[in-house]
Amino acid sequence: MADTLVPVAGTELAPVGSGLPVGSPHPAAVYVAGLGEGSRRAIARSLDLLVEVFMEVAGGPAPGRGVGLSFPWWNLRYSHTSAMRSRLQARVAPATANKALSALRRVLKECWRLGLMSVEDYQRAADLPNVAGAVLPSGRDISHGEISALMADCTAGERNLDYRDGAVLAVMLAGLRRSEVASLSLEDVSLDDGRLVVRRAKRNKQRAVYLPMGAVAAVRDWLERRRDMPGPLFLPINKGDRILYQNKFLSAQAIQVILERRRESAGVAPCSPHDFRRTFVGDLLDAGVDLATVQGLVGHASPTTTARYDRRPDAVKAAAVAKLHVPYSRR
Repeated sequence: MADTLVPVAGTELAPVGSGLPVGSPHPAAVYVAGLGEGSRRAIARSLDLLVEVFMEVAGGPAPGRGVGLSFPWWNLRYSHTSAMRSRLQARVAPATANKALSALRRVLKECWRLGLMSVEDYQRAADLPNVAGAVLPSGRDISHGEISALMADCTAGERNLDYRDGAVLAVMLAGLRRSEVASLSLEDVSLDDGRLVVRRAKRNKQRAVYLPMGAVAAVRDWLERRRDMPGPLFLPINKGDRILYQNKFLSAQAIQVILERRRESAGVAPCSPHDFRRTFVGDLLDAGVDLATVQGLVGHASPTTTARYDRRPDAVKAAAVAKLHVPYSRR
């Protein structure tokens, strides 16, 4: 992406320097580097989306992947960012738009911090309200029957792979993000009380979670195979079913692959690691656990996020409508 911007909606850019000073880091790279590992990919996608909508409004060519980390954000002015917000509002869901707008504000702030924008230009360009509206959470709840089928598929075999995959799925049922599952170390596990310490969490906010009894048993069985060598809790296994002892964590994508393989083998409908997390929240709230406790267990920054996965209001609404009568019958 060149260091110049085309006009947006007929408004010319203010005459500012277009290039980075020699030796100055790129503001988007500074911003992304300060995020947790699990957030970097999502924010990079948001930055790419912002460049994409900018080029749509400006009438320029479609940008390639990763362009958000090289785009000259410091040249943006309010005429550009307001047009980008309008395009986001028309094109994507409110949550996606607001995540992108948050990323835009943050990268503009880094531009100001690095001396690439004046405080006035930064404040005007970043003065954008969030997009109003809400959509239902994506994904679905996983039924108890489906969970049983997944676990049965793991416990039917005696390979190291079966023991590891069973433990991975069991830990996912404790509400962890897939990146958090992948980054667990042996030292993070206490089987005496079923406690896990999530050290590499989103926004670097460590927390303690607790495994259900069945999950404790699954992790204990895996550790008997894995042995007590320090390092990542979940290790790769080669085609000969040999555990590869290495100081390298599985990727978040590897957790997705494990689930997909087991789901297909067990005959379970498509689901994602986030669906395990969603189910964990819903099951706890159904059981009467208070919202603040559930929020702490899953590591949500806001109780509003946790409340979005509460299934109880839907059940109440369905029960209420079931009391109504529609006098329809076909003779």
